[in-house]
Amino acid sequence: MSIMQHFKDRYESTQEEEYSLEEYLEICKKDPAAYATAAERMLLAIGEPEHIDTSRDSRLSRIFSNKVIKRYPEFSEFYGMEEAVENIVSFFRHAAQGLEEKKQILYLLGPVGGGKSSLAEKLKSLMQKVPFYAIKGSPVNESPLGLFDPAEDAGILEEEYGIPPRYLKSIMSPWAVKRLHEYGGDISQFRVVKKYPSVLDQVGVSKTEPGDDNNQDISALVGKVNIRMLEDYSQDDPDAYSFSGGLCKANQGLMEFVEMFKAPIKVLHPLLTATQEGNYNTTEGMGSVPFDGIILAHSNESEWQTFRNNKHNEAFLDRVYIVKVPYCVRVTEEIDIYRKLLRDSSLSGAPCAPDTLDMLAQFSILSRIKEPENSSIFSKMRVYDGQNIKDTDPKAKSIQEYRDAAGVNEGMDGLSTRFAFKILSKVFNFDTTEVAANPVHLLYVLEKQIEQEQFQAETQDRYLRFIKEFLAPHYVEFIGKEIQTAYLESYSEYGQNLFDRYVTYADFWIQDQEYRDPETGEILDRSAINDELEKIEKPAGISNPKDFRNEVVNFVLRARANNQGRNPSWLSYEKLRSVIEKKMFSNTEDLLPVISFNPKASQEDQNKHKQFVERMVDRGYTEKQVRLLAEWYLRVRKSH
Repeated sequence: MSIMQHFKDRYESTQEEEYSLEEYLEICKKDPAAYATAAERMLLAIGEPEHIDTSRDSRLSRIFSNKVIKRYPEFSEFYGMEEAVENIVSFFRHAAQGLEEKKQILYLLGPVGGGKSSLAEKLKSLMQKVPFYAIKGSPVNESPLGLFDPAEDAGILEEEYGIPPRYLKSIMSPWAVKRLHEYGGDISQFRVVKKYPSVLDQVGVSKTEPGDDNNQDISALVGKVNIRMLEDYSQDDPDAYSFSGGLCKANQGLMEFVEMFKAPIKVLHPLLTATQEGNYNTTEGMGSVPFDGIILAHSNESEWQTFRNNKHNEAFLDRVYIVKVPYCVRVTEEIDIYRKLLRDSSLSGAPCAPDTLDMLAQFSILSRIKEPENSSIFSKMRVYDGQNIKDTDPKAKSIQEYRDAAGVNEGMDGLSTRFAFKILSKVFNFDTTEVAANPVHLLYVLEKQIEQEQFQAETQDRYLRFIKEFLAPHYVEFIGKEIQTAYLESYSEYGQNLFDRYVTYADFWIQDQEYRDPETGEILDRSAINDELEKIEKPAGISNPKDFRNEVVNFVLRARANNQGRNPSWLSYEKLRSVIEKKMFSNTEDLLPVISFNPKASQEDQNKHKQFVERMVDRGYTEKQVRLLAEWYLRVRKSH
């Protein structure tokens, strides 16, 4: 199908359909969604959650204490926000049930760049999925059920069409009242249209922003008189009025109020009656206008605190349902956020060296979580990420202990995802000849940026400490392992020889026999054998050589039995493998000819260097990065 046809079909599928009032009531009989409230339609759009049993996943079980959690596919891109999403959904669930939430403003509270606006955009796009029915021509998209009198007609409507009385709460708009008089009370002359809410057409979805204190008035919410129409109509005639306010357009849908608490309190009053009583007054003293929709507001914490501390605003505070949207405090999910941002940018195909995003995510999370007592903040960050660190840090506490000690506001300050992404953009563009990112450039850019941002001295010192104490040392270890692994692969023969020789010596030593070297004919007595074994054991710090030798020989004898009498691979026995690796690297000089980019002494070194670079490229580095990171690693190793 061509894109033109696809667009045309989509456009046609959302066009209005027209019915008589009688036909509309027949539809209600079969389909309760025909008279559903905005909250009910929102729930239909969100759909059913997936239930995830976290006890089946070792990481999630540590984070969520084996509970069953809900995940909504519509919010799958909101990483690490399970709690905020669940709170939003339960607001709609309760409002749909006609509980107190129906009369409240949904308010997203969180730090800058934490995802409030993205959530608001998502809710507006969900609002557009399910159609609603309105009186044809009504400037406020009012429900046809508003034409009926709850006291007189509710019983008949329930009996004949199965419409519960609670759906007959709204009043007729002044516009509908005027039409009713024109029709001489003949209600059947009203027509009904099925409409899809639309952000573009401002139907059932609207957005309001605060103006300044001097000139903003309530007309931004409730509309105002249309001066051009005053030639033909009196000032309080509904046909002279422009129903252009946010509440008028968002009836039966959703109105987003951006930075709501920056608006003067007098402007917010119509919101109170709209939510509490389901209607509001115009500026011209006409009858009230119905409102049956959702008001969604968001702002930063400082505005909320100022508003909350003002005693005059108490009536308003009672009507606000707060959903906290803190920053992500889990490294894995933070990395997912960066990947999503990169995917949506032209950097999606640019090379990004291993550990770059991890390091940035760790730094962001360290800035957001509270420093624990008697425990390392780095360990706390790893525990929050669901890692098991009992072996590496016995002092680490459980996730619950950390949370309880940190209090309810953790994640409400620190560095935003926006800040992190700006850093990432600089890192990708750091090298003038190659658009790519790596951790060494990241460390440099982070440090420079922290100095430029002019944080308070205490904050700046804390951030720099994170880099020097945690990020840089961990990266030296990480890149060291990467380089060693790539180097070892080209030295697997050397490792196997060391292994075979160690096993032979250990076997002779245990049996207390002399050993004759088959190649040189040299004879080694027990103490000479011991010296040779110690050369391999010492760099690894083996504290009990006798037991270690017995253990290794027993393992190899068992393995030979299943391997046609041959020694197993040197990589197969973890304990000895790490001893051999340490022996190989106790002497950095061996590393140098292979990993350094200086001219090579021999063809053999040249080949090994080439293999090393190829292996690093296979691991996800560009050739330029291999050179940069290898040189950085050698420099750091020298200076320690």
